[in-house]
Amino acid sequence: MDVFNALTELAASRLRASALAPFVQPFWDRLSEQRYSPGTVRQYTNCVAHFAHWSRRRRFALQTLDQHVVAFLNEHLPCCTCAAPVQRSRNQVRAALQHLKAVVCASGVQQDARQGSLVDEQLLRFDDYLLHAKGLADSTRLRRTTIIRALLSLTSNSTTPVAEELRQFLAQELSRVSAASGGVTATAVRSYLRFRAFEGDRVEHLLPVVAAPAHWRLAPLPQTLAPDEVNRLLVAFPADLPSRLRCYALVRCVVDLGLRSSEAIALELDDIDWVTGTVRISRSKSRRADVLPLPQLTGAAIADYVRSERPQTTSRRVFVRHVAPVDEPVAADVVRRAVRQAYRRAGLPYTRVHILRHTLASRLLNTGGTLKEVADVLRHRELDTSLIYAKVDFGRLGAVAMPWPGSRP
Repeated sequence: MDVFNALTELAASRLRASALAPFVQPFWDRLSEQRYSPGTVRQYTNCVAHFAHWSRRRRFALQTLDQHVVAFLNEHLPCCTCAAPVQRSRNQVRAALQHLKAVVCASGVQQDARQGSLVDEQLLRFDDYLLHAKGLADSTRLRRTTIIRALLSLTSNSTTPVAEELRQFLAQELSRVSAASGGVTATAVRSYLRFRAFEGDRVEHLLPVVAAPAHWRLAPLPQTLAPDEVNRLLVAFPADLPSRLRCYALVRCVVDLGLRSSEAIALELDDIDWVTGTVRISRSKSRRADVLPLPQLTGAAIADYVRSERPQTTSRRVFVRHVAPVDEPVAADVVRRAVRQAYRRAGLPYTRVHILRHTLASRLLNTGGTLKEVADVLRHRELDTSLIYAKVDFGRLGAVAMPWPGSRP
């Protein structure tokens, strides 16, 4: 299909007159192959036509596409006065231009190295250090590099901050977050300074500047759901709920197996052994493979989803997108959204997914399990991580509790 014949005359003329003309057909084909609806493909192409029309008035080279996309989204769209018809929805335009960048990169066009590339290169090396030298999980590395990117944006050196810059950054961050999050920020900064030392910089004098706020990890009680609240959560999936079977199966994976959001979306069809009734968790935070028994209700929920709601796709992931591109796995935010919306439908005052892991640990202990069994099910690398759950082991705590002074025997 000739894409230019499928567009309005104005959009087609804008695309033909731009440097993007050779990429319009591959762009259209890419979206069609990913099973976007014809209407969405046409809308996204019109977004590219709007960008092409705007870029003609500037010195535009494909090597600077990234910078022009940022300027278009942040500077032009909010005050756009281009003649209609044009697409002005920021989310829609941004999604379309992400596909355009992928098509341009696939053609072999290299992006120009400009201002900010030194920070990007530094963060890539830091991320590589966290992965190969420290063995940290993806989510932990992402959080640390995000914190350090914010730090480096305030530094004059672009690679290593001075003591006063460190103090200002930490004071700014610690004033707006909790003590626990402040500890994460301090840990990330210390980790980056050790990386700079690994690279050969003299940063020993900066380490004493980084002080974490006082926070006792085992001080609070783990927040858990009561048994009746768990039941209310599991029935909060009405028949008319969009993607109902996927949402229910994801919530059962978290409730019954204690999976993290990243572990739930990483499950593959080959990880489930239906004969033995087990599931392999191979993309866990501990970077090891664990085999857990698959509860009957959890397995039934997954099977219902795979048979009745999961679209045809080449992906081997259990949970996939229900809208284009369907061959891509869902993001962890799908799990968080499914749990939060279920809380709301059930009338429960919670928002965090991690509470369900705490609830599973509490349920195991209160039905006779041990801390070692909790550590095994939750896949903790160290038993010390599971010690906080001793506070919700009410049966054993009651057996060793002493009478309150002055109380009746």
